[in-house]
Amino acid sequence: MLSLSQLYRPSLSLLTDFYQLTMAYAYFKCGVTDREAVFHLSYRENPFGGGYSVCCGLQYVIEFLKSFSFDEADLEYLGDIRGNDGERLFDPGYLTHLKELEFSCDVDALPEGTVAFPHEPLVRVRGPILQCQIIESALLNIINFQTLIATKSARVCQAAQGEPVLEFGLRRAQGIDGSLAASRAAYVGGCEATSNVLAGKHFGIPVKGTHAHSWVMTFETELESFDQYAEAMPNNCVFLVDTYDTLEGVRNAVIVGKRLRERGHEMMGIRLDSGDLAYLSIEARRILDDGGFPDAKIVASNDLDENIIKSLKEQGAKIAVWGVGTKLATAYDQPAMGGVYKMSAIRRNGGEWEYKVKLSEQAIKTSTPGILQVRRFRAGDENVGDMVFDERIGVTGAATIVDPMDMTRRKPMPVDAETEDLLVPVFRSGQCVYEMPPLVDVRRRAMEELSRFHSGVKRFVYPHEYPVGLEQGLFDLKTMLVMRARRVGQDGGSGS
Repeated sequence: MLSLSQLYRPSLSLLTDFYQLTMAYAYFKCGVTDREAVFHLSYRENPFGGGYSVCCGLQYVIEFLKSFSFDEADLEYLGDIRGNDGERLFDPGYLTHLKELEFSCDVDALPEGTVAFPHEPLVRVRGPILQCQIIESALLNIINFQTLIATKSARVCQAAQGEPVLEFGLRRAQGIDGSLAASRAAYVGGCEATSNVLAGKHFGIPVKGTHAHSWVMTFETELESFDQYAEAMPNNCVFLVDTYDTLEGVRNAVIVGKRLRERGHEMMGIRLDSGDLAYLSIEARRILDDGGFPDAKIVASNDLDENIIKSLKEQGAKIAVWGVGTKLATAYDQPAMGGVYKMSAIRRNGGEWEYKVKLSEQAIKTSTPGILQVRRFRAGDENVGDMVFDERIGVTGAATIVDPMDMTRRKPMPVDAETEDLLVPVFRSGQCVYEMPPLVDVRRRAMEELSRFHSGVKRFVYPHEYPVGLEQGLFDLKTMLVMRARRVGQDGGSGS
């Protein structure tokens, strides 16, 4: 697989919001660039109104951080930026600092394919505050989008009930990179193949495709077009049958399929791309079976998503392969995931950690302090709850989780449950210590992970809320820090 530095030859270190660089400059001017901080990347609400998300994007994060540095072109650009007085915004000392900067943070993350929930850290970054700050926007950009698409893919594949789903979203994806990242994430979420050949080359994803209506329209008759396609590509014959009259197109496919069989080849199937897919697939199945092609697959496309697939299933559609494009690659019904990146602790020169909390008028936006880890509890083959805890505090007393949005909701975890801590080391002192598994194994992990959750968690409408909460000691600490911060705010920042 090509790395990001090979795919994008120029430096990507300026893939950040401008205010990250201005804050970094202020850290530099204040002399606190090496003050150690901890940040967590998490999200607040499950996408698509669902009950979970599927983590994706860690491979991109690793490649981004491995090659993180500012080249001469980056520094020249930054050196030309002006303030509102017309003078250069950044002084030469800061640019020299960026030039000499070597990434040295510790990074822990959930492995790709892990099922995650709101308020859990997907990524934890610990290191010099200037570095933690500058990489924020890139990490959010990568993790937010790929997790969103992987989650959508998992939902679509769930609706297909084990039948193959092909990702067809290239032509309507959000640009070149959007198409590549979407194809990769869709594969992680469960799709079996993609139409995107560049993604197939870069990521090793199987590629699939048939032909377009333009092929049929090139010839005098539909039958001639099928004959010519079978002559050119006898081992890849899936005929698109809805250019003129769909059911007549199926009959023409049967005629050409018989000719193929006489030459020692087999028609793979037909594709429906418009019309009443339930009715047409049922009638097409009858024609194919009566014509001697019971094994020929019916492939369907046409603005499908998990809800339409579920409906078609309920109507008895005879579709065996699902081509899903626009609504998958663009996350059509939720175009962005609300991941956030918040500082939770800071310390000076190896001293004591000061835990930090961000307040908000909305409880859901109040951050969690500490150096956080996620512990998953499993009873038998089913996951039963997740605990967010502070690594320094540990788990105090009985394993009870407290809902961060409602302190009255508490749930003890089974004392005999198996446990797994989900965040794993990825970088230590700037060096990658994580061996990224092959993409096919990431995809397998996602499917295995989803199988361990109650079906209610995976329900499309009003899903069951999987238990996630703060460890009791961490909840008490957060409450104390929130109360203290509110007093400070009410006293006008005096701290008294």
